[in-house]
Amino acid sequence: MPATRTLPTPEAVDLINLARELTDKELAPRVAEAEAEERFPRDLFRTLGRAGLLSLPYPEEYGGGDQPYEIYLQVIEEIAAVWSSVAVGISVHALSCFGLAVFGTEEQKKEWLPDLLGGELLGAYCLSEAHAGSDPGAMRTRAVRDGGDYVLNGAKAWTTHGGHADFYTVMARTSEDRSHGISCFLVPADTPGLVADPPERKMGLTGSATATVRLEDVRVPVRRRIGEEGQGLTIALAGLDCGRLGIASVAVGLAQGALDHAVRYAKERETFGRRIIDHQGLAFVLADMAAAVQAARATTLAAARLKDQELPFGCEASIAKMVATDNAMKVTTDAVQVLGGYGYTRDFPVERYMREAKVMQIFEGTNQIQRLIISRALQKDDRGNLRVPSKEN
Repeated sequence: MPATRTLPTPEAVDLINLARELTDKELAPRVAEAEAEERFPRDLFRTLGRAGLLSLPYPEEYGGGDQPYEIYLQVIEEIAAVWSSVAVGISVHALSCFGLAVFGTEEQKKEWLPDLLGGELLGAYCLSEAHAGSDPGAMRTRAVRDGGDYVLNGAKAWTTHGGHADFYTVMARTSEDRSHGISCFLVPADTPGLVADPPERKMGLTGSATATVRLEDVRVPVRRRIGEEGQGLTIALAGLDCGRLGIASVAVGLAQGALDHAVRYAKERETFGRRIIDHQGLAFVLADMAAAVQAARATTLAAARLKDQELPFGCEASIAKMVATDNAMKVTTDAVQVLGGYGYTRDFPVERYMREAKVMQIFEGTNQIQRLIISRALQKDDRGNLRVPSKEN
């Protein structure tokens, strides 16, 4: 059953309805086969891009949808309830455009952003490295200035869309300074020396290609550096706050999809002459699942509304990512339990949902890292996050 939503504008209602229509017609018929065969649905991103669903949070003047994050995240959630691999891809594509959209010069944005937001091109985000997953300051990929170019060498691990993307937003070290020694580059996929390894063999999200991207003497013109030299870590961390909200919304959608399947099954399956949903023990499990989904949704949208009002939201984004992904793991596990032996088979999608939920506790910063971010925020402000910004601020 689709989530009931309170939406601020008729345009937002239309976007949600469009997302539901596309997921029903274009995604739902293909998801089981594509995930089973570990096939990346590149064409669907063009379909979603042409419908305007890849560019929702970016300015209209560059080809974006100019929508608040509150609406963008709910569109992602609708898609994730049917196909999480695609919803993750939308979030990653938006993240790959973030540095250019927020830190790029006006000339850079006018030259590149419309094509990147239009859907014909697909983006990827290269931050993590095999030895520096949660510590970007320890990255070893280097960019050395050589005249009018930078020469990049290194390897970027866990790159979503690796080998399929048309461009890569790459963070690389330009000096030894841990805080100000990283810079951001927009690198076309066909640049000589940029290659992707075969995709990782993953537990879940098998319809999403994840690969190590290697850079061997990759020459990138200075004009493709985003922001100032040494500003890359600032760009990366700001982008991750937004990316965490994207993954939180994917987790909410995934949990909603699992809940819907569990409720549907519980209404149809009978034991001892009664529907299993009429047995109190199981009904209470479903009630807890519904509460977990609603709590995760509310937490995620609360953080999004702070962002939309241009208020600090980094700590709240971490809370949303942690709560939504932990709840998704619990809800999907319970969905398998509700279906019993059938839940453990691939004849029903809940086993896939459970496998997909696990990685959401890991990427965009593990939930242990989110707890570290939240605890540090509490140390800085003994009032916690229960504060009302004054008009003077």
